[in-house]
Amino acid sequence: MTAADFVVVANRLPVDRVEGPDGEEIWRTSPGGLVAALEPMMRNVNGAWVGWAGQADVELEPFEAGGIRLIPVALSAEEVAEYYEGFANDTIWPLYHDVIAPPQYHREWWDAYVTVNRRFAEAAAATAAPEGTVWVHDYQLQLVPQMVRELRPDVTIGYFHHIPFPAHGLYAQLPWRDQVLRGLLGADVIGFQRAQDATYFLTAVRRRLRYEVKGAHVSVPDGDGVRTAMARAFPISIDTTPYLELAAREDVRARAAEIRASLGNPKRILLGVDRLDYTKGIRHRIKAYGELLAEGRLKVEDVTLVQVASPSRERVDAYVHLRDEIELAVSRINGDTDTMGHSAIRYLHQGFPREEMVALYLAADVMLVTALRDGMNLVAKEYVATRVDDRGVLVLSEFTGAADELRQAVRVNPHDIEGLKDAIMTAVEMTPTEQGRRMRSLRRRVLDNDVDAWSSSFLAALSEVRGR
Repeated sequence: MTAADFVVVANRLPVDRVEGPDGEEIWRTSPGGLVAALEPMMRNVNGAWVGWAGQADVELEPFEAGGIRLIPVALSAEEVAEYYEGFANDTIWPLYHDVIAPPQYHREWWDAYVTVNRRFAEAAAATAAPEGTVWVHDYQLQLVPQMVRELRPDVTIGYFHHIPFPAHGLYAQLPWRDQVLRGLLGADVIGFQRAQDATYFLTAVRRRLRYEVKGAHVSVPDGDGVRTAMARAFPISIDTTPYLELAAREDVRARAAEIRASLGNPKRILLGVDRLDYTKGIRHRIKAYGELLAEGRLKVEDVTLVQVASPSRERVDAYVHLRDEIELAVSRINGDTDTMGHSAIRYLHQGFPREEMVALYLAADVMLVTALRDGMNLVAKEYVATRVDDRGVLVLSEFTGAADELRQAVRVNPHDIEGLKDAIMTAVEMTPTEQGRRMRSLRRRVLDNDVDAWSSSFLAALSEVRGR
């Protein structure tokens, strides 16, 4: 296969294997911001995408789908359990999200992580053209930048970290902390969602590796010399076009009205849309809402909370327990407060297509984003993008990357249940005039800083490095 000038390396390929209309297996483009951001560019730049196809013990040859060359990396069932479910999602994920759940440290998981990262790096190194560019994505592949550099010192390497990076006091718990830092510093540009995350990373580099750090730049030993790596924030966003188009469609708007009617046409609909994850603050949100009903500050006839909790990592114990806790809390609140015609919480443990999500966004008067820790939270930006009527209120956790940009949201500390209750009441009681003022400002920010602006800013930084 011809070498590629631009190689994306991510845990997953940008396609899913699904059954076609005639029963045959076909590849369908995956939903998601990263795919939307990079797909058009990769068609124009002789690009290739290295990733896992999503099925264990399946060996696939490189193929093309949606106009993009795809380089599958095979994982055994044991590697999926140890590298992905183990080290990536039961060690790194909880540690990097402020130890909201306790991380598990197992040497065999680390060994699998090293092995799989090397396999990804070798695939990328074999695919990249001379003097090409390799862009590595996210916490599953933190060792890949250094491994690619060892194999292909001629290429320019970028890395983008989609989740938070922890403060040094937490990061220092990781037994393999120095190896991970060196892995990331294999990149020429290391991107983070928030300036705070970049600062935490640079602090860890200074304290652990004793490398010289000046501003956003790190002096990295490289053979007999020193090279410079840059670490700073590049806040990710969404492709706003499909959300604007769907929000304008009559059938989607009719579906939004249908949703309201199916809920009994309450005065206010509150909406939460999350992956079922302990970082998302779903328990805190439900607790605050339940207390508002119990205290009589909200009435079940007037307000309904719709909580979409899409399935996630259902083989990881912490997620099994979380689902049980949330569903028990929902049942108790509904049992205590429901009437024959009105339900306090409509809980939906399932995913929905984008058309249905936009209808939900249009139906909702208040969007509750109460994550305890989040890299960005694109749901907040999706809600804002769809509100072409300049109505609606966004209640936004200060512990999300989105809070740095969306300053006209009602900001909240989700750990403060009383404060969360007050924020919900502020949103529910906000006048249309105030809603419009805030939402116009939020929409300007999201529409001006879309996913194209994000990818362009990161690639511009890589080009600057290449030109040095």
